[in-house]
Amino acid sequence: MSASRQPTRTELLDWVEKLAFRLSEIGSLPLIAARILGWLMVCDPAEQTADEIAEAIGASRASLSTNLRFLIAIQMVGAVSRPGKRQRYYRIEEDAWEAAIRVKIASLAGFGRMAEDGMALFGAETEKTRRLRMTRDAFDWLQTAFEKAPPPPSHNKER
Repeated sequence: MSASRQPTRTELLDWVEKLAFRLSEIGSLPLIAARILGWLMVCDPAEQTADEIAEAIGASRASLSTNLRFLIAIQMVGAVSRPGKRQRYYRIEEDAWEAAIRVKIASLAGFGRMAEDGMALFGAETEKTRRLRMTRDAFDWLQTAFEKAPPPPSHNKER
């Protein structure tokens, strides 16, 4: 492993933007929500106020609030309070990415069930049924492979 270094704020924000663009490009998250996640992955301290996040990623307070509510609802981000403070502090959940992957795999498995329903429409073996079966089999394979996969490496280590 290479020696630790302190990236510049520009380097951090460039990385956050690349991550956010990629997450929005694959259709997982709105761009602002992805920027929030990216920032919460690399910020110091790990818990940030809405104002600190908004300033870091250049988001309006309204857009930030909407996207924080969304990220909390999908359990990617958690909010905590501190005694004597009126502000809420936001942090990425420890298992956020594992949970997101599980949701994505479950939604993909739904395509297999839809293909199965499509096969039932045609009954007899046809070219259409064959194509639908290939679709179902691919998504069944994905679901089975995921179910048999070991837990993420971080689950095997002491934190």
